[in-house]
Amino acid sequence: MSGPSHVAEQPIERRAQLVEYLARGGKPAEQWRIGTEHEKFVFRTDDLRPPPYEGERGIGALLRGIAGCGWEPVEEDGNVIALARGMASVTLEPAGQLELSGAPLETIHQTCCEVQEHLECVRRASEPLQLGILGMGFQPKWRREDMPWMPKGRYAIMRRYMPLVGSLGLDMMTRTCTVQVNLDFADEADMVKKFRVSLALQPVATALFADSPFTDGRPNGFQSYRSHIWTDTDPDRTGMLDFVFEDGFGFERYVDYLLDVPMYFVHRRDRYIDCAGQSFRDFLQGKLPALPGEKPTLRDWSDHMTTAFPEVRLKQYLEMRGADGGPWNRLCALPAFWAGLLYDATALDAAWDLVKDFTMEERHALRDGVPKHALKLPFRGESVRELSLRALEIAGHGLKRRARLNRNGVDETMFLQPLIEFAEANQTPAERKLELFRSEWHGSVDPVFREFAY
Repeated sequence: MSGPSHVAEQPIERRAQLVEYLARGGKPAEQWRIGTEHEKFVFRTDDLRPPPYEGERGIGALLRGIAGCGWEPVEEDGNVIALARGMASVTLEPAGQLELSGAPLETIHQTCCEVQEHLECVRRASEPLQLGILGMGFQPKWRREDMPWMPKGRYAIMRRYMPLVGSLGLDMMTRTCTVQVNLDFADEADMVKKFRVSLALQPVATALFADSPFTDGRPNGFQSYRSHIWTDTDPDRTGMLDFVFEDGFGFERYVDYLLDVPMYFVHRRDRYIDCAGQSFRDFLQGKLPALPGEKPTLRDWSDHMTTAFPEVRLKQYLEMRGADGGPWNRLCALPAFWAGLLYDATALDAAWDLVKDFTMEERHALRDGVPKHALKLPFRGESVRELSLRALEIAGHGLKRRARLNRNGVDETMFLQPLIEFAEANQTPAERKLELFRSEWHGSVDPVFREFAY
């Protein structure tokens, strides 16, 4: 989850500024970049428990160790709660999950180098503390009440509010990890086309990356329980955004959506003011109960945008949010999949042809069915596996035409290989772990912390 925005404190004097803010994200194709974010669980290697923030082996100590790799500590109330380096950052999720928000880079080769350097730094910092790092979509062993809470003001507000609007929001906060990619658009028309394609195909990414089959140490009946959790987190700020497919959709319609998303907070003078459930529309009129008479700035708007959690999120770029966290090679596969589909005009046209006649009911059936059935979910007389293979083929051709080569002359299609393997085998990472659970692991999830740690 995001920290405070770094947008200028420009007063909002007219609603059109909110639309203009989004529109300023448009860039010519030669300036399009790839920003990859991924979260991972931290655990103590002796008892597998998630560490608290405090203590010699705590998350705070781990952050201070990672800072030794050239990161600048960011503090809140005297606690190091993030690290910054250039346009990249390392941040804390509510229960101490570590997130790398990578810099905007030109190629997936660069992204993979960034991820590898980060994970090597985390490993060097974690080993002396007897901490391990795990990539999965959901905490496989520990209960909600076993999870620690990090000392961040926005999380305290969300922790109070979440149980009022859904039954699984606290699980989303404390027990999930994801990988996502942020991609650019040229203008409003390009944004609309990319938004529609990526929303329609987000269930494909969920299926290919499905890796959260355990809850409290037992199979939970899902392949991506992380994805299922979002269906009962907060209906006001999650979902498939059907209006994106309506005629006339654009920046202005998305602004209307965001204005209807209830607020969480306002950030003032290094502290978070609880505005949970209040209206940004009231804020625009100086009628926010938490700050009577005060009107918002563009920084407040930027902060508010981070509190909507749809399957695809629009800021000044598009965020793909459908995938479970996983191992190193899968972290590089997600940007490859989406850049292949969205960053080549021919591939984008082919992807739109693939999904343009999906009905709203079909899009929802995919979204609702994939968390449990993944690649094996029936769809149009076939299954999501066949849809995935077609999408992967389009993405592969798109990456070939992008022709971004590494020093050995290899293009970015290499990063799709793990996903092609899952689709061709018709077996997800979750199904592979379930097989191990029922055989070699003898009904225990404990081996996952050893065999799948970074």
